[in-house]
Amino acid sequence: MARLRVKVWGEYACFSRPEFKVERVSYPVPTPSAARGLLEAIFWKPEFRYEVRRIGVLRLGTPFALLRNEVGNRMGAKPFFVEDVRQQRASLVLKDVAYLVEADMVLRPHATDPLPKYLEQFERRLKKGQYHHTPYLGTREFPAYFSPPDGEVPDGGLNLDLGPMLFDLAFVEDPGRPELTFKRPGRGEVQGYALPLFFHARIREGWLEVPPEKYQELYRLEEGHAKGA
Repeated sequence: MARLRVKVWGEYACFSRPEFKVERVSYPVPTPSAARGLLEAIFWKPEFRYEVRRIGVLRLGTPFALLRNEVGNRMGAKPFFVEDVRQQRASLVLKDVAYLVEADMVLRPHATDPLPKYLEQFERRLKKGQYHHTPYLGTREFPAYFSPPDGEVPDGGLNLDLGPMLFDLAFVEDPGRPELTFKRPGRGEVQGYALPLFFHARIREGWLEVPPEKYQELYRLEEGHAKGA
């Protein structure tokens, strides 16, 4: 594995708490899955995965309430008029945020190229500001800016107990529960369901540490069910 560090910031952010079904309420800091999504937006290949180790808070941001227009239907084969399903919902988001993301790039079993090759590609894209798709801070309407670390450090006096936080979703292969269709490297599309995983989040001296054992649990759920399917 290889360690990488990225500075990300933006005008607004919303890392939605799943327990709020209608109104969007943001966690105070990014979830590990949101941080992983930022890295994948910059550079992604099926030959490796990102494991977020910790997130440093450079600017915690200010809670900010706003009203947004959303649609009540999902896009599908059946067309609909936006005006007929438009809904106005309140959101509690964060204003003016900045973070440091530290993560490991870990090769998958089917990778054929060495890890330094992918790490060098990531570093080049990071320095040039290139990305596969626009990185965002929780929701696509809040774009994220990114760069190599510039020497700014988290607030060492920031200590918060955030309680349960979403870690990631385990996409579990299970033909008996064909709720979703997703891809497995080397195997194509499979069916199963998404299982949310949580951890107790704490910020100590400006850093949110991600328990490494949660990745072991995630891969055990995904790979274990795939072998037994």
